[in-house]
Order: sequence, then structure tokens, then C-alpha cells
Amino acid sequence: MRRREVGHVLVGMSGGVDSSVAAALLKAEGFEVTGVTFRLWLDCDLKSLTDPRSCCSLRDMETAADVAGILGIEHMCVDISNSFYVSIVEPFAREYKKGRTPNPCVACNGLVKFPMLRALAEDMGASHIATGHYARISGNDICTSLLRGASKAKDQSYALYRLQQSELSRCIFPNGSRSKREIREAAEAAGLPSAQKRESQELCFISGDNYREFLAARFPQALVPGLIVDTSGKVLGEHHGVAFYTIGQRRGLGLSSPTPQYVTKIDSKKREVTIGGPHEVPGAWLRAESAVWVQGWPPAESFEAEVMARYNSPPVPCSIVTAEDGFEAHFRDRIWAITPGQHAVIYRGDEVLGGGIIAEAR
Repeated sequence: MRRREVGHVLVGMSGGVDSSVAAALLKAEGFEVTGVTFRLWLDCDLKSLTDPRSCCSLRDMETAADVAGILGIEHMCVDISNSFYVSIVEPFAREYKKGRTPNPCVACNGLVKFPMLRALAEDMGASHIATGHYARISGNDICTSLLRGASKAKDQSYALYRLQQSELSRCIFPNGSRSKREIREAAEAAGLPSAQKRESQELCFISGDNYREFLAARFPQALVPGLIVDTSGKVLGEHHGVAFYTIGQRRGLGLSSPTPQYVTKIDSKKREVTIGGPHEVPGAWLRAESAVWVQGWPPAESFEAEVMARYNSPPVPCSIVTAEDGFEAHFRDRIWAITPGQHAVIYRGDEVLGGGIIAEAR
């Protein structure tokens, strides 16, 4: 186990309770702490500027600065909105146009937030970077491992699997061995204004978390009408864009049926949404692409592991077969609604081995 030496650490501070306490814990441990708040999204309406659930919230940035003042640490705001738009927002719209269901939070950690924290740390001569994520780090001077958080209810390792060794080797996750209750108690004890702040929304750049309205307003080209068909190809109705649907969806289909019907397939080229019974929803196999392996390579060409096929779902036993750019996962028991565009993250016990973006499922 690598010994963690006290030094200068940059802490990503969102204004929420988790990152606030992470900064406080590191300050108490003796680190020289600098808080960093990223401005990700400048194209905001008035509501999102004041909505505390939005990353555009001025209140969030003010809270982060207030926390830094209480802790007696330096704080800086960095505008990375251009990078965020190109790397996250535009691909988000493209994925929905393809009939896939993306997870921009995972992409943001791997492409924007952590690379930027690492670059800032290098420029400032800081030895470490940290966030309030519920995950753990283990390893030595040669290689760093990513582990699930001790609190499985709050574990966020899924969202971090795309981090590179150059980032993981600098990372500290002070909250990884703690529960949410402990974090809130620590915030209250320290008198931090974020102590009772509610959880942030999943899609931080969309006010109200309504991605359909967001796409319609900003990326109308992603919404092209088409047909709803059954698994035999029979036309059942029309839709206003494949972006409005996801695998396993039941509500909002606009169809009447004596039995429950679900989205089983989305074909963006044909502009078709296929529906069928629950047994026809993909759940036995997936193929993932753009794979990232935490150690830099897979443990073997084929191996047994567990896969988390969407955020907050339990890891499920499966057989992994690796390929040049990805892998296949064959599940022992069917799972519900494997969804292209989501991330399939591979675990062995608490250790994150790697993962990829689901391209195909059945």
C-alpha cells in the first residue's frame, strides 16, 4: 500500500456537502488545500442560474467560496465551459439522435473534470487532486487501483472508471470510507452551509432534468419523426423522434395494449422504435466499445467478473470476452433493459477492472 504523504491538494468543490467535507477532512489531515470550482455551462436561462440543483447555479459557486472561507483555504473558479460543451453537451445530443441513452456524468469525469484538475495540479505544483466522490484508491508506486466506496448505497466508482492512471495516481477520495450520514454530521459539526443541501440532479447542465425539452430547444435536428412497430414489423403508430425513447421504457408510448409493452429496440437509421413484451427487452448479453482498463490492460482475454450495466444497479455475475476495442459480457441470469449508450463497468469484488460504452445488446 502506497503511503499518502501530506502535501498540496486541489479539491474539486461543487458547493455540495460531499466536496465541502472532502476539503475539510484534508485540511484537518494537514494538507495545503486549494478549492477549485469549475464553471461548466455558460448558456443558462434565468431559472438555471438560481436553481440550486444546476451546475450553472450562482448559489453553488457562492457556497463553495463560502465554505473555503470558513475552512481558511484558497479558492478559485475556472471557466471550462468551451471544453464541456464540445466534449460533453454536443456528444450528449448526438447519442440521443442515434437512439442511444448516454451518461454524460461518466464522460465528464473522464474527459473534462479530472484531466483539468490534474493539469491545474501540475501547473501549480500540487501533489494530489481530490473530490467528494464515494470511492477508494489503493495501490503502490507502480499502479493504482480504483475500489468501490465502503458505503455501497453511495458508491460512485461506476462514474470514475474512465480515469487514467495519471489521474488515479494523484487522487484522494476522503469520503470513500464514510457514509452519507457521517458526511452530513461532519459538515454540521464544521458549521458548513452545505450541510443540509439536497442531492444535485443527475444531468447538471439541464435545468429541471428534462432532457427532452433541452434537446427540442437546443438540438431540434436530433428529433426526426418515425414509426413505432412491433417485433414482427407491424406499424402501431408514430413518434416524434427516437431521442424520446430508451430501452425498457413503458410509459409515454402513446399506445393501448391489453398487456404491458416496452421499448425493445431503437433503430435510428430507419427511425423506428420497436416495442414488445418484457421477455423481448435486452437482458442476456452486451457488447461494449471504447473500453478503458484501470490497469491499462484487461486481466485476461476471457474471465469471470461482475458487471454494473447502469448507474446504481447491482453488479451482476457474467463471463467477459475481450476484443480489440471492447468486450462482450454474457450474463448468467437475465438483467433488465441493457441500454446502448450506457456504461458497462466491470468489477471483481470491490475492485473496478474497467468498462466500456454499451454498443449492442440482446
